[in-house]
Amino acid sequence: MKFFTIVVSLLLIANSDNINAADKFKVCADPLNPPYSTKKQDGFENKIAALFAKKLGQEVEYTWFPQRIGFIRNTLRVELKEGSGEYKCDVVMGVPSGYELTITTQPYYHSQYLLLIAKGRGFDDITQPEQLSKLPLLKQEQLKIAMFDRGPGTAWLQQQGLLDQGIPYQTMTGDDKNNISMTIAKDLEAKKLDMAILWGPMAGYVLSQSSADSYIVLPMQSTKAVTFDFSMAMGVRYGDKARKVILDQLISENQTKINEIMHSYQIPLLAIPTQQPHEDDD
Repeated sequence: MKFFTIVVSLLLIANSDNINAADKFKVCADPLNPPYSTKKQDGFENKIAALFAKKLGQEVEYTWFPQRIGFIRNTLRVELKEGSGEYKCDVVMGVPSGYELTITTQPYYHSQYLLLIAKGRGFDDITQPEQLSKLPLLKQEQLKIAMFDRGPGTAWLQQQGLLDQGIPYQTMTGDDKNNISMTIAKDLEAKKLDMAILWGPMAGYVLSQSSADSYIVLPMQSTKAVTFDFSMAMGVRYGDKARKVILDQLISENQTKINEIMHSYQIPLLAIPTQQPHEDDD
């Protein structure tokens, strides 16, 4: 750990144009995006940011902005003063590995989509997602499945001939009181939906908002046609390679604790693949 502290200190000095005040761990985050981040700092990304800041002897400082189109442009890339080399924030805690708008760290988790089926709605005998397309036509017509404007779940519904049973949702809603995870959880509870195909952290949030054993939980398996598992990393500005080095080291040294945090949010974790998307960070 002493060696790591020395390395960090040298990097901070050598890269003063890119890494600003060493007493701040400056995070770009959405103020209402459970289970990822909230202004109350009770999301799993908040907890991991706090862990890293503590390891570095820093204080977490947030720049809040809704994580929608323009998020990176309005946070990570905004200088406090033109030419100062100091920015509003320096780290986005969750981006896809190889994300094109940032340099990405090594992945710190790999998760998958889950099919959540609310129990007691007439579908308790489903043990595999593919069984939905084999239900009698009358039973199929009763299905109410959350369908997003983007994502593998919608592609899978189309592949299975179940697109007409989809209830459409937008991933970026503009709602300042509920993010999509909150909306899906409420609509499942209110029986506006019977089931949803959700990304692991979102599925974990829905499960955490319900009494135990409220859902049948079925992993969605990737195929050549549809990919359901993905690696996630942290993002920094292009050119900010020194910060990436620090974050990579923090991830490596704290992976067990990161996994513990994520498991506490009921997020399904898979082994992180060694082969990741190519990234040009020049």
